[in-house]
Amino acid sequence: MAELTGLADDRALLGRTSTAERVADILRSRVAEGYFLPGTRLSEDSIGGALGVSRNTLREAFRLLTHERLLVHELNRGVFVRVLTVEDVEDIYRTRTLVECAVVRGLGEPPYALDDLARAVEEGQRAAREGDWKAVGTANIHFHRELVALAGSSRTDEVMRSVFAELRLAFHVVDDPRRLHEPYLARNREILETLQAGDRDAAEHLLAVYLDDSLERVVEVYARRVADGAQGID
Repeated sequence: MAELTGLADDRALLGRTSTAERVADILRSRVAEGYFLPGTRLSEDSIGGALGVSRNTLREAFRLLTHERLLVHELNRGVFVRVLTVEDVEDIYRTRTLVECAVVRGLGEPPYALDDLARAVEEGQRAAREGDWKAVGTANIHFHRELVALAGSSRTDEVMRSVFAELRLAFHVVDDPRRLHEPYLARNREILETLQAGDRDAAEHLLAVYLDDSLERVVEVYARRVADGAQGID
């Protein structure tokens, strides 16, 4: 399998101090990138062999990612990448709105440290010029991750890392990533420019409307795919 060939390349990242947490980091990234799509069964033998880790270490990594709701264990069947429900997607967006808007509201007085946010905007624009709409989706996640990082809270970053990883599970089921992601390129830039101008209140309003619109769009597309049998990937 091509994804296992790529996974073997990650083996060097483990070094001599291999831990279940580090294995979980690698698998989390691979799930987020779409190497393991929703509904995919994860083979202990294949993945353990590719990474060169013990079965116990891999099972602990699976347990960590199951706790993060990225994987699901099915009795007598194995471990699978989770397939979200529409209700899951709605809950993810409720969490995003609560956290992201609160971060912007609590920014304090300008100027703000926006270099990483600006780089995420440029990353999205560059991917769009290249016609790589999957990469545009990744850049969009980076934009929101850097927005959350403005709070300067490692705990908030950790919570939202899992939320954004779950969100990617929904994105991977969507059949037209351009239609899903393209409208938010300009809106990301608008939020950035509003923060650069020091208008925190206006940026929060833009963000709240943005997330409401995004929820409506994602749920519409995701629900249709589920209804069409898109989750027949299990």
